[in-house]
Amino acid sequence: MSDKTPFETDMLTLTRFVMEKGRRVKGATGELTQLLNSMLTAIKAISSAVRKAGLAHMFGIAGTVNVTGDEVKKLDVLSNSLVINMLQSSYSTCVLVTEENKEAIVTPKDKRGKYVVCFDPLDGSSNIDCLAPIGTIFAIYKKETDDEPSEKDALQPGRNIVAAGYALYGSATLVALSTGQGVDCFMLDPGLGEFILVDRDVKIKKKGKVYSLNEGYAKYFDPAMTEYLQKKKFPEDGSSPYGARYVGSMVADVHRTLMYGGIFMYPANQKSPKGKLRLLYECNPMAFIIEQAGGMATTGTEAVLDVKPESIHQRVPLILGSPDDVQEYLACVQKHQKSS
Repeated sequence: MSDKTPFETDMLTLTRFVMEKGRRVKGATGELTQLLNSMLTAIKAISSAVRKAGLAHMFGIAGTVNVTGDEVKKLDVLSNSLVINMLQSSYSTCVLVTEENKEAIVTPKDKRGKYVVCFDPLDGSSNIDCLAPIGTIFAIYKKETDDEPSEKDALQPGRNIVAAGYALYGSATLVALSTGQGVDCFMLDPGLGEFILVDRDVKIKKKGKVYSLNEGYAKYFDPAMTEYLQKKKFPEDGSSPYGARYVGSMVADVHRTLMYGGIFMYPANQKSPKGKLRLLYECNPMAFIIEQAGGMATTGTEAVLDVKPESIHQRVPLILGSPDDVQEYLACVQKHQKSS
């Protein structure tokens, strides 16, 4: 009889994976493991809510606009509360920054730990009602000072990230996670209620065949972006043009870029001179993941992870993806800077 049973008896769950990584770190206290496990519980709960949203009458607008000007959906509010409550009850956080709250949230004294977490609880939520993929994005930092926790603790460059990841609620629920030693992807098994390792040490292609941005704003693009897109559509060397893909959900677009290669862009333009995506809880975590996978992430003038944040809801331009594609875009930028 074969020992190949249809049921895996030694599966590598995300919880186990995080514990094993934590054990290998010298002087580790287990606090980061607690924090990541709490984040995963929140992601599982959000995944469940997303799948039931239509049935539970949770589509539609909650009647308010959040601090960055987006209409707040009912699922946004629920997801935000889930993440805040799970993180604070992990006894490992001191400051939380979320897209949904104007001010940073300081964890009550009796539940405090040493980590700062910046997160977007439900990214792409304008897509909720039409069932396009949405996601959760997060970045974890260590508090650097001994003084009372405050918003200032979150104003660290992305280079200081201890761990970052995103959850994608698509045809399945997936988590991509990096603790600074490459990127690993886990898929939620709904029967088990556990994330199972499906892709270890993911690497992005050196060059892709797809570009991704909202071309509806072409009227507002700068000359460098316009020239770069022209090169992708009408290659001068006679090669095939790039394909265009744009979901309008950052997590979905970045995940596709990570899996298939290519370039994702939300540049600065005349309408949004500083870009539209937020540095702390959208650009930094994604830039960290892409760099860990061997890609590049830039604002057009510097690496995203080198930007020193000035405010918690600061916006920056974002261009990320396969290194050769990002370099080609930067060459267009430099050419136009010289000519001007």
